[in-house]
Amino acid sequence: MKRVNTQQIGSVLDDFFEQNPTLADKLAETRLMDSWNKVLGTSVSRFTDNLYIRKRVLYVKLTSSVLKSELMLCREQMIGKLNNHAGRNVIDNIIFL
Repeated sequence: MKRVNTQQIGSVLDDFFEQNPTLADKLAETRLMDSWNKVLGTSVSRFTDNLYIRKRVLYVKLTSSVLKSELMLCREQMIGKLNNHAGRNVIDNIIFL
């Protein structure tokens, strides 16, 4: 049997996520949280307890106050790198707890 109207899986998924933008946003948020260890490295992730996103703000619970003050200085660069890894603008701010 010959197949008619075949499409690549990438284009089918792109169409699906265009029709469901909230699902695409949630997928990008998950990508961003997974990329925390890749972007900042294992030394920072060792002192990270909890990550969550609420209303375009990434909340990060850290166990080291020294690391918290260091990360506050480079917050804008981290937002750019994390959004690049996610593939879209997911967060606007990072709050360290």
